[in-house]
Amino acid sequence: MTTFWFIVIAFLWTGYFVLEGFDFGVGALLPLLSRSEADRRQVLGTIGPVWDGNEVWLITAIGAMFAAFPAWYSGLLSGFYLPVFLVVTGLIVRGVGLEWRGKVHSRREVALCDAGIVAGSVLPAFLWGAIFGNLLFGTALATVLGGALSLSVAVLHGAVFVALKTTGGVRARARRAALLAAVGAVPVALSTLPSVPGRGPLWTLGTALLAAAALAAGVTLVWGRREGWAFTATATAITATTATVFGVLSAAPLPGLTLAEAASAPYTLTLLTWIGLIALPGVLVYQAWTYWVFRKRLTAEVGDGTARGPRSRG
Repeated sequence: MTTFWFIVIAFLWTGYFVLEGFDFGVGALLPLLSRSEADRRQVLGTIGPVWDGNEVWLITAIGAMFAAFPAWYSGLLSGFYLPVFLVVTGLIVRGVGLEWRGKVHSRREVALCDAGIVAGSVLPAFLWGAIFGNLLFGTALATVLGGALSLSVAVLHGAVFVALKTTGGVRARARRAALLAAVGAVPVALSTLPSVPGRGPLWTLGTALLAAAALAAGVTLVWGRREGWAFTATATAITATTATVFGVLSAAPLPGLTLAEAASAPYTLTLLTWIGLIALPGVLVYQAWTYWVFRKRLTAEVGDGTARGPRSRG
């Protein structure tokens, strides 16, 4: 049961980084992809129906850690109290910006909302990588490189997502932004990922190589205007990177703490298993349905500029 729940938690974190990753990237790129208010509505419309649902993956992952591995949960959140606090603060600021942007009227208020969206996207995207980089290596350099890797890949992932979901000038700028983001993401990945597998099981070497290959494939596919496959590639890169990280953490999720020592009692894990088997499939089906409903590309509203937001177009 201990191994099973570690895999479940790794799966939840992976879902969070893949889905919330493009949210962070879109928010960080908002001022770079927009030339007008219609553009900004079009960019934000790509994540409007899904961003709050994507955050549920984080809540579920943290909740599962609390129930299945209380020692890991308490050690992680207390040991990284300040960065986790800043992550939560960033998510709150971003949420307020996204929710209030359509309710305010003055340009100053809209600009404040936009600034909150950008800051609330960049900060968590960097800090999650910094936290896990510190967990793996415990050095200042690894912390900075981990943060740079997660932020640059999130920006690339978000740019590809915007290119996949939009039309016109925003789509063209998103493709260019993806190529520019790759200039930062690929070198950082090549300097970081090869050093991770040496600390974990042999199979983590394969996932690290897969992450690097998928990242390179994503850049190539963006260049060829194959945004759907490019998004699949960047999502694969994030998945493989997360698998590599959790593969290393499987031996010791915290320094001096084994997985068995961090786990709850067998009865608790058994009870959690039954709850998870009932609840998790429903959540996955619902979120898949949400993405299916909002699968079409978006185009900015035309008219006098007072339209409420983007509309879907096949």
